[in-house]
Amino acid sequence: MKDYLIFLAQSHPGFRKAELESLANLHGIKADFSNHNEEHPFLMVSLQSDEEAYKLIDRAILSKGIYELWGHGNSFEELHESVKSNMAELRKPYLLNTFKFENLTFQGGKKSREEQIKMYEKFVYLDFKGKIRMKTPDQTFTILEQYSLGADLFPLDHPDHCWFGRQINLSARSRGAVEKYDIKKRPYFGTTSFDAELSLFTCNMAQVRPGELIYDPFVGTGSFLVTAAEFGGITIGSDIDFLTLKGKGPKRRLKDNFDYYEDPLLFTDVLCMDFTNNAFRKDLTFGSIVCDPPYGVREGVKVCGTTDSKIGRETVMIDGELAFLRRDYIQPKKTYSLDLLLDDLLQFAAERLDTGSRLCFWMPVANDVDIPTMIPQHEQLELIYELVQDFHKWSRRLLVYVKRDDAYRGKTIRSEHREGINNFRERYFNKFSKASRAQQ
Repeated sequence: MKDYLIFLAQSHPGFRKAELESLANLHGIKADFSNHNEEHPFLMVSLQSDEEAYKLIDRAILSKGIYELWGHGNSFEELHESVKSNMAELRKPYLLNTFKFENLTFQGGKKSREEQIKMYEKFVYLDFKGKIRMKTPDQTFTILEQYSLGADLFPLDHPDHCWFGRQINLSARSRGAVEKYDIKKRPYFGTTSFDAELSLFTCNMAQVRPGELIYDPFVGTGSFLVTAAEFGGITIGSDIDFLTLKGKGPKRRLKDNFDYYEDPLLFTDVLCMDFTNNAFRKDLTFGSIVCDPPYGVREGVKVCGTTDSKIGRETVMIDGELAFLRRDYIQPKKTYSLDLLLDDLLQFAAERLDTGSRLCFWMPVANDVDIPTMIPQHEQLELIYELVQDFHKWSRRLLVYVKRDDAYRGKTIRSEHREGINNFRERYFNKFSKASRAQQ
């Protein structure tokens, strides 16, 4: 085993450990992330090889990079002593490689070029024989520092801790994935388009794999599909709203997002259909299901049907043909509850996911109610993560389930068990007031 250092992003710190665990599981890597601290930007981890380290971080969104650890200390003096004690074997394969040094800090002030060179020159004892190459070197050696802030909110003069290591790989985040999928850069987006960073993260939690069929049943403008394609997933989506799927004119359709990202072959199609009455053949399975179900706030929860018992589709004739069989027939829609929709989603996933595959979706929750046991569950799906993004009066939770084999029997929590508890839409429009809580 070798020691490595992961430089973590400071975005969504509560989600970082779960992403690393999911990526490790995806690649069959055994690693212990129990030392993760949400307030700490660095994480030491032991891995079998550089190859494992490279794979672990390659598509990460909430990490920046991973480094083979050569030494560390609470001061630069301790750092140099640590590196000297380890360098005999570590440096041997790289003596003749081209190389460069770089410096990364957390909360530290930016050093001048002269200060950086002075810092680098203190590693002269490594005695590398290769040439310095600032662009595309064979090896990049990195000094990483963590600083505390003083009472004036400026960094202290000396770091709390510092590390020295050889760069193994930079993450998808560091290579620009979040900026690449920025919503405003796409040809087609809308008011409900999901945040690019969390879309990428969700696809990692779903363990989207190259060549597998990825489904979003509430596709909207396709945020999850384009990010799933980033990781090689073959994507398909559906939505009950025809106008959303139709788009806003030439070059402003969902497929145009795939053309923009040069991934047209990873886009199968989108279907206009009621997810609860889907048109898929019975034996079609998916590698992952990722979605953000409608909350009933900006977009209502609708399914096909009508609450008017007087309307009978079987008797309406147009030009001698039953109306509901015509190509121009528009199916009436009725309001549906989010809780029932989530039950349908879990049942669909239990029937359509391959064993070991994942369902990931975001569920809104009012923070005025303690609902840890009110998360929807299905006997064939194991809930492995419940990650919370807090918005003060309400939050949304990323729920991650794994489809288990027929021998598995988990607990079931259906909508009737959650009735009157979640009711997010009513609470939202009542601004989570005491009156609305009393009515529950």
